[in-house]
Amino acid sequence: MTLIYLDGQWLGKDDAKVSVYDHGLLYGDGVFEGMRVYGGKTFRLAEHVDRLYDSAQAINMVVPMPREEMIAITTEGVKRAGLTEGYLRHVITRGVGDLGLDPRKCPRPSIIIIFDTIAIWAPERYEQGLTLVTAGTPINHREALSPRVKSLNYLNHILAKVEATNAGADDAIMLDPTGHIAEATGMNLFVWKHNVLSTPAVHAGLLKGVTRDAIIEIATEAGYQVRETLLNRYDLYTADEAFLTGTAAEVAPIRMVDGRIIGAGKIGPVTRDIRARFQELVKK
Repeated sequence: MTLIYLDGQWLGKDDAKVSVYDHGLLYGDGVFEGMRVYGGKTFRLAEHVDRLYDSAQAINMVVPMPREEMIAITTEGVKRAGLTEGYLRHVITRGVGDLGLDPRKCPRPSIIIIFDTIAIWAPERYEQGLTLVTAGTPINHREALSPRVKSLNYLNHILAKVEATNAGADDAIMLDPTGHIAEATGMNLFVWKHNVLSTPAVHAGLLKGVTRDAIIEIATEAGYQVRETLLNRYDLYTADEAFLTGTAAEVAPIRMVDGRIIGAGKIGPVTRDIRARFQELVKK
């Protein structure tokens, strides 16, 4: 069952409404977080809530609820919705104000939590692999709006996704202003080459994903050499394997990038192993 928590009320999908004067709608003034439910438990709930509150702090917005209460309400909502496998979306907006930019006109931020499910790609895509293209639209410059803030300003990622769609691809690789690989439109990226698992470093200007961190942990525990570094498209084109990670995507292999077949052109043994280890981790 789809369930919405909206400023203290539990509502159905058709009954949950926000004001047209909410600055989250008018100006993208807000932050969000995506979470995944496995076996009735929210995966790394505390870590996601911490990032949500850090994002709010970074844009000078005080969430009108203690972190412990946010965790408790999330857990309650999962039970109310009867979710055993699901997807959650937490949204904190600046709240209702006027048509001006001044955040002081918004007396109280609004809290929205959506309890639902998600499926980005069909199951067979996790065997066949994804087709990607490099987007002409870059990520935000990290000194303009830090990509580590998971804000409601996702238009550049959407435009990159449009580029992928227009090219007949599943998703797009986004570069930073220096031309280094940052991330996909909503996922982090890993490359396997010469027995080393590499991922773009956070200083490249990307979102530090919770799933990304989990993959680094389980890969290191499994004995893989993992490094966070600067990567360019050559590193991706010549990889033995490559995959995307994210809360919604989980671990998704890459088959082709910009017309280049990656490795064997399907899920590789390292990707398969890490995906299996991740699936075991989420069951704990």
